[in-house]
Amino acid sequence: MFVELVNIVAGLVLLTGFLRVVPVVGGELEELARWLGSFQTLIGVVAIVAGLLNLPGLQGVVAIIAGLVLVTGLLPNIPTLGVHLERLARWLGSFQTIIGVVAILVGAIGLF
Repeated sequence: MFVELVNIVAGLVLLTGFLRVVPVVGGELEELARWLGSFQTLIGVVAIVAGLLNLPGLQGVVAIIAGLVLVTGLLPNIPTLGVHLERLARWLGSFQTIIGVVAILVGAIGLF
């Protein structure tokens, strides 16, 4: 259940600029996402760790992808792999909106 919640939170942060279009609750969701965005790096690290712990499943893969996009600025500090991970995360960042929607949907489906 933890990785599902992490996916939902990571998805909200990834969709910060697009949540206003959600009918009725869009403004409140955007405020929550902006507040959560101040913890973007921490949420990204937690998402990657939670994803690695749940790797055989879809929840884990989505958490890792969302986490990589959230910690893009931190990746160059990792020895040896950092440059390659940053390049991957920047490429994934071009799909940020899609990854955010998928993370929320996969997380929500996993809760039920």
